Amino acid sequence: MGTMIEVPLPGGGKAPAWSTGPKSGPAVIVIQEWWGLNDQIKGVAERVAEAGFRALVPDLYRGKLASDADEASHFMDDLDWGGAVRGDIAGAAALLGKKDQPVGVLGFCMGGALTILAGIQVPGLAAAVCFYGIPPASAADPAEIRTPFQGHFGTKDDWCSPSAVEGLKARLEAGEVDYELYSYEADHAFMNEARPEVYAPEAARLAWKRAMVFLDEHLRD
Repeated sequence: MGTMIEVPLPGGGKAPAWSTGPKSGPAVIVIQEWWGLNDQIKGVAERVAEAGFRALVPDLYRGKLASDADEASHFMDDLDWGGAVRGDIAGAAALLGKKDQPVGVLGFCMGGALTILAGIQVPGLAAAVCFYGIPPASAADPAEIRTPFQGHFGTKDDWCSPSAVEGLKARLEAGEVDYELYSYEADHAFMNEARPEVYAPEAARLAWKRAMVFLDEHLRD
């Protein structure tokens, strides 16, 4: 099981994060959904650890957990996204990347959008895996991603809709990004087993398998 640690931030100070997995070797930063650092996202980190990677989940809400969608939306709107990327995620990458260990990033929903931002703004990442998250065009241009990128989206998603995914693909193509995109007959948040109303087991299994193969390819020698 994992434990809470403190991660040094590039600008000074420290931030909390959930750490689990091996003590050394390739690592993955796992970025939360808009609910916060809850048991479900800790479980995702444990699955990453079971695949042989160190896993670290920055606590972007500093201990706060949303109990419903309205509260989650409020927390997400209040989040300093730039600070989360250049602070928490960059700090996690620096900590995990000591001794030249490769580091990837993997995020869901809000964390998926932050994954794209990290792929642009955090130097040295070896891979980025995004599940159903796209940042606003005003925040980032996916054409500027400079790390191998893999994206997973549901065709029934009314936020990261098929048309939004086509727009993402166009920008990836324009930037000549090394990318893979996959779509599934599923809703938004289809990976979240704690939400039976949207969880799609078959799509989730296939997407997870693809993500682990991708991370293995880019994070291991």
